[in-house]
Amino acid sequence: MNPVEQDILGRKNEIISEVNAIFKVNMKITNWDVPEADAKLAGNMIIDIMQEALDGLKMKLSTGEFKDY
Repeated sequence: MNPVEQDILGRKNEIISEVNAIFKVNMKITNWDVPEADAKLAGNMIIDIMQEALDGLKMKLSTGEFKDY
């Protein structure tokens, strides 16, 4: 395993936790803003938006946008 793989895998649980936290906070905001919100609809919409953001990051990565980080 190379150093980059080792570093990222060492933070895997933290990354997953952070993604879950973003999802959960957006679910809470929806519940605050919309009385009796449809949790399934909200969850699916939030996940779709998160996926759109991930797809955008993947595209930027493939074009070399993050090479200088």
